[in-house]
Amino acid sequence: MFDIPDWPYSYGKPTARGQIRTAAEDFIVEEVARVAPQGEGSHLWLWVEKQNANTDWVASQLAKAASCARRDVGYAGLKDRHAVTRQWFSLPAGDLSLELITGANIEGVKILDSRLHTRKLKRGTLDGNRFDLVIRDFNGEVTQTGQRLAKIKSNGVPNYFGPQRFGRNGLNVERGYKLLSNNARLPRNKRSIYLSSIRSFLFNEVLAERVRNGSWNNIMDGELVMLNGTHSIFECERVDADIEDRCKRLDIHPTGPLPGEDGSVPSAGAAVFERAVLQNFQELTEVLNAQRVRSGRRALRLYPADLQWKFTEGDLRLSFELPAGAYATTVLREIMVAVDAANMTHQA
Repeated sequence: MFDIPDWPYSYGKPTARGQIRTAAEDFIVEEVARVAPQGEGSHLWLWVEKQNANTDWVASQLAKAASCARRDVGYAGLKDRHAVTRQWFSLPAGDLSLELITGANIEGVKILDSRLHTRKLKRGTLDGNRFDLVIRDFNGEVTQTGQRLAKIKSNGVPNYFGPQRFGRNGLNVERGYKLLSNNARLPRNKRSIYLSSIRSFLFNEVLAERVRNGSWNNIMDGELVMLNGTHSIFECERVDADIEDRCKRLDIHPTGPLPGEDGSVPSAGAAVFERAVLQNFQELTEVLNAQRVRSGRRALRLYPADLQWKFTEGDLRLSFELPAGAYATTVLREIMVAVDAANMTHQA
């Protein structure tokens, strides 16, 4: 009923192919922190490198080593399991010694640095993530792929939610709809996962229509526009030369809906466009309203900052930085058909 489609591509579906995550070291993710620990305070921040380990599992192991409650361990965001990732965790300092933590010998975990800070690290306290990727067995026309990469570097890509958002085989939207529409009693985390999948699906559907009509990278009359690097939005009643220039310079971005109750809504042509798409999925929007989910907005385009690439002996090496909440697989799908060696699933 709500199958996850192959949403349209901004530069046409790529023909190049390659393999990602052949080894954990081929997928390196480093957190770009929003807050730097000050060097004093009641919380010990740890700069942790983990490999083939789940972020929440690492937090649980750190809690055991520190003899504290799991809820007292903080981190800014979840990182890929099948990768080498670096991120901050925080623990209540108390009488805790770094030797105690490092002596715990948590599998797949290295503590690279430690500093004191006045506060616990909270979810969402990050600006983004830096990616260093190696695509093995690259099979594609190098010149053509280089041209695609140059376009992406200049114009960005549609900011789709990645396949991770929709669960194994993309079934979370369908399952979530059935369970939530029947008022099933669910654990809070499961309810949150299903609601996020539904909202992400609807956002992707609106974005897909903007890709099809070529407006994903432009501002429409009545658009709710997002300031770059923030979640601040304002309404653009009518597009003029200044708005077009700011959009071209990536100072502002067009946005799409994360449907729910209340919140800001577009007007004029942008409102008509969004309603026309969402009316095809009234069952899903009704579930969101019944669950009292508050609406939000998300930028329609994703700009991979400092995008660099190099072709070497059958491999393609990529590095770029993405804002929090964006997906490396969303960038990759515009470059190539990427086979995930860790899961042996297609990501395009």
